Amino acid sequence: MKREERIVGMVNFFLENPRKLKRLAFFAEQFNSGKTTISEDINIIDNIFKKQEIGYIKRIIGPTGGVMFVPVVSFADSEHFIHNLCDRLSEPKRILPGGYLYMTDILSEPSTVKQLGKLLATVFVDKDIDIVMTVETKGISLAYAVASYLNVPVVIVRRDPKVTEGSSVSINYVSGSTGKIQTMVLSKRSLQAGDRVCVVDDFMKAGGTINGMMNLLSEFDAELAAIGVLAEADELKELRVIDEDYVSLVKLTEMDQRKKMIQVRPGNYLNILNKIVKTL
Repeated sequence: MKREERIVGMVNFFLENPRKLKRLAFFAEQFNSGKTTISEDINIIDNIFKKQEIGYIKRIIGPTGGVMFVPVVSFADSEHFIHNLCDRLSEPKRILPGGYLYMTDILSEPSTVKQLGKLLATVFVDKDIDIVMTVETKGISLAYAVASYLNVPVVIVRRDPKVTEGSSVSINYVSGSTGKIQTMVLSKRSLQAGDRVCVVDDFMKAGGTINGMMNLLSEFDAELAAIGVLAEADELKELRVIDEDYVSLVKLTEMDQRKKMIQVRPGNYLNILNKIVKTL
């Protein structure tokens, strides 16, 4: 095969299989070429990815090593996307009773959800995540988007047990915003001891739901690796029941249902990303 043909084939593989480790021998066999030639091709691809600011090729040395594509979003693209998202979410018609924000349309747009997932995956790139966990709410699509870029499975916490998922573990937790006792259920087959889990949610008020998922992790002897949320309610920060660091893309800073006024600003994501991109 000609070099341009090999490069197109490898680029397609990397984009379709982010964070999937493959040895040079795999590509050498696929494209009927020597390892040295494949290594040169990968250097070209790596330079293109970096120049276009869509990611980079990570090389792992050793008997079990190889190469993998790590997708990232540039700071400029992230900033532009998040500010546009804030403008969309600041529309007064999105105000819902109880201090909630209507985001269903955004979480139903494949291209938008895909970009949201890539944003969060970028800051979790070095967390060695094994599983993405979410609760059965509107955040499921976001969790799958994050997991697709991390190339890991998704675990969904239920409100009620499902007979199709076998035996399960159930816990009660207190909602941080309402103070009511609620229930979470997770299949025993979902997690293994030692799994590093990224918890994803669409909206965080006082953090009760996330705290409940963290309690579930302790029942499985799994480890919390990261927390990512699309939006957080900043006015309820003093009621927050979680102490762990988390990443939020946008922050609901003010809402007045009577005046039909809402303010949405960038969360802490851009600050965290700015520190990460300097090390890449």
